This record gives sequence, structure tokens and C-alpha cells, in this order.
Amino acid sequence: MPALLFAAYFIAEIATLVLFGHLIGVFPTILLLIAGSAAGLILVRSQGRRVIEGFRRASRGEVEPSTAVADGALVTVGAVLMFVPGLLTSLLGLLALMPFTRFVIRPVVAAFAARRLSRVATAVGPYGYRNVVIDPDGEVIDATVVTEYYDDGQGNGYRAIDPR
Repeated sequence: MPALLFAAYFIAEIATLVLFGHLIGVFPTILLLIAGSAAGLILVRSQGRRVIEGFRRASRGEVEPSTAVADGALVTVGAVLMFVPGLLTSLLGLLALMPFTRFVIRPVVAAFAARRLSRVATAVGPYGYRNVVIDPDGEVIDATVVTEYYDDGQGNGYRAIDPR
């Protein structure tokens, strides 16, 4: 599957380069690629500072922590996409780095994270681990640990697991 995704990415990047090469010419396409990378690097620096300031504000309780975390995730994804060569990835990276597009994408990231975290919260529960694990595929694994003891070398057996 990863090889298929990489092949699809590679074909999409080549098609984008050929399309832009035919529409605006070869040298303007190369200049567009360089300009996109330069703009991305400038945005990575400035938005990285803004994200760090957002984390500070969230730690002081001035903004919602989910906003700061979503912005941090989007800026990270945008920075990674800016280092992958190609017009398509540069465009996606720029979209993830710009503040006004992050405002639109942020609820999608928050919904995805909430859905993933609800699985973990269901598995752990409000009082800690309760012998049920929910696999990321949705499979429920039920298990019970029988009382286990360990020996500290002094002849005293101690319970390894607190049954609560």
C-alpha cells in the first residue's frame, strides 16, 4: 500500500509539473517552484514562532489548548510538506502554513484528533486501565490478569498488580 501511495504521489507531481510547464513555460515553472519554497521557508519561521507563542498563551489559559495543538500540528505538516520537492506538495504546505487557511482546516484536525482520542479514552476509562484494549482497527481485546507476585530477593512476595 505505501508503494502505491508513493506512485500516486509521484504521478501527481509529474503531472502538475508538466501541466504548469505547458501553461506558463519551463523557466516560469522552475521560478514558481523556487518562489514557493522560499515563501514556505519564510512562513515556517514566522508561523513556528506564532505556534510557540500560542502554546505559551494556552499554558496561561488565554486560549483553548486544542487550538494551539491543532495549529502546531498543521504548521508541522506544512513544514514537512515544504521540504518535499514538487509543486503540489509546496501548495499543500503553503495552505497548511497560512493562518487564514489553518482557521478553516483546524476544525477538521480537531475532529480527527477527538475521534482518535475517544478510542483511547474508551480503552482507559475514567479510573485507569480496566482490562479492555480497543485496537485502532476497532477490534476489542478483552483480557484479565490473574494476581501476580514478584520476589524482591528477601523472601517477601509482593503483588505486582494492584487490583483496585
